[in-house]
Amino acid sequence: MSARAQILPVFVPHLGCMHACVFCNQRRISGAQSPAKPEDVKNLTTQSAAFLPQGGKRQLAFYGGSFTAIPEKEQEALLSAAKEALDRGEIDAIRLSTRPDAIDDAVLARLRRYGVGTVELGAQSMDDGVLRQSGRGHTAADVERASALVRTAGFELILQMMTGLPGSDDEKDVETARRLIALKPDGVRVYPTVIVKDTPLYDMWRSGAYREHTVEDAVRVCAMIAPLFEAAGIPIIRLGLNPTEELSGGAAVAGAYHPALGELVKSRVLLNKARALLQTAVPGSRVTITVGRGKTSQMTGQKRENLRRLTEEFRLAGLRVRENPAESGEILGVSIEK
Repeated sequence: MSARAQILPVFVPHLGCMHACVFCNQRRISGAQSPAKPEDVKNLTTQSAAFLPQGGKRQLAFYGGSFTAIPEKEQEALLSAAKEALDRGEIDAIRLSTRPDAIDDAVLARLRRYGVGTVELGAQSMDDGVLRQSGRGHTAADVERASALVRTAGFELILQMMTGLPGSDDEKDVETARRLIALKPDGVRVYPTVIVKDTPLYDMWRSGAYREHTVEDAVRVCAMIAPLFEAAGIPIIRLGLNPTEELSGGAAVAGAYHPALGELVKSRVLLNKARALLQTAVPGSRVTITVGRGKTSQMTGQKRENLRRLTEEFRLAGLRVRENPAESGEILGVSIEK
């Protein structure tokens, strides 16, 4: 399914969740207060079909719960409504998210019967200690086993990870990324931890038992992780929670919540790459960094922060960014004049 396919989200907040993860309040995160019903699926797909652009694709996605842990009768009612829309041509694909310990051959056979093409697994961490402290209720081995089953059964596999969970640090988060890469997913979602009201994590933070994973913390570690996925050819299809009125209105009280977190990470990646290229610059040099089409703002940084940092760190006499609109790469070259 193309990354440009329109996603029709169907939220089933907390349905099928066997454990209370310390960070989770899906009703606040998704903005959906009650789980969708089969008639909601039918109404959504029927209405959206009327606005399908020429050549456009639509993918129905079940989010916000552990779909395959929902009672089988409820699962099949939702899947049946989705499959009918698929057969009518109102949608082109079905995806869902679930827990790694709620996957087996029988579950995957059921999903295949109803036309599901993509399975997202909430791995969150590949460190068993972090998983325990986060209340996940599964192990890293469960993630590996479920990923193998999903891939063998022919589904597209998407893995989700989080940074900054209780008990984690940069090293453990980077190691999680490496272990997820080894599972060869078709894509990943990276969600730095956000402290949401009405969660155990909120109470832990208020009591001092958990240190906030700030936006800066998230940008720093994700700028280490993103190049690993890029080098492995694994796209990050989402970085950071999708902004909602609920979260922006006060439900996200602390942590790595930022409406443009992905852009901040991309900018930091370029800053790190520029640092490596400027190691030979002597103090007083004048530097020109040439970037590809559309990369000027990322290289410059928010409020020109990247240029300020590089100028100060390398004691440059001048630093400018030049864009080459004919090229699509990131940093195309660095000119250093002594």
